[in-house]
Amino acid sequence: MPLPTHLLEQTAAERIAPLKVLDGDDRLLVHEIYTSIQGESTHAGKPCVFIRLTGCHLRCVYCDTEHAFKDGEKTTLEEVLSQVRAQQIPMVELTGGEPLLQKGAFKLLQNLCDEGYTVLLETSGATSIEKVDRRVKVILDVKTPGSGEVHRNLNKNIDLLWPGCELKFVLCDRADFEWACQWLEQHDIPDYIPVLFSPEAEQLPPVRLAEWITAQRLPVQFQVQLHKILWGDERRR
Repeated sequence: MPLPTHLLEQTAAERIAPLKVLDGDDRLLVHEIYTSIQGESTHAGKPCVFIRLTGCHLRCVYCDTEHAFKDGEKTTLEEVLSQVRAQQIPMVELTGGEPLLQKGAFKLLQNLCDEGYTVLLETSGATSIEKVDRRVKVILDVKTPGSGEVHRNLNKNIDLLWPGCELKFVLCDRADFEWACQWLEQHDIPDYIPVLFSPEAEQLPPVRLAEWITAQRLPVQFQVQLHKILWGDERRR
């Protein structure tokens, strides 16, 4: 279902208002922490601890995590780390919302890396990754026209990507597909950066996207949201 109109029409200030409770980088507004199967990226299928932070300054029309736009518990970094340790799983993903809106996210990522976890960061690409620890595997979501937020892409993030990072495109239709192909032609993406094309769950049949990719012999990786195949829209907590 598309986002409700009242959420799409929120002002910039209204969108980030929940984060006003934070001051400094020693606290996080945490929406939920849970363990599940990694549903996307080249790490799909692996058990993973998900740390979902509250707040997002974007409003992609197909967003399936609008519940993370608000609410959440003000939590110390040590409390978050303690919850992660208790899961006894070596892979952790920081996601949102947009996790990089919170100053404490950068310190949390560093601490997770220091403790030896494989750390993934799911980010919209509309916030700079310059201060992200280079041990983190960034999954950068390049917004297409169908998202309604294509104008928010920070192209400078592309030049900051390092080995272990990935690019993801969520495609709504053929126009998005053509746009993404053109975007890739215009940007010099290193071979060590995987590029993933994903069909938007309610608008583009997966088989259609797979056929387009193979017909054009694109050097990209097709993916579907594995967690939705397993559990549908049920929230994993």
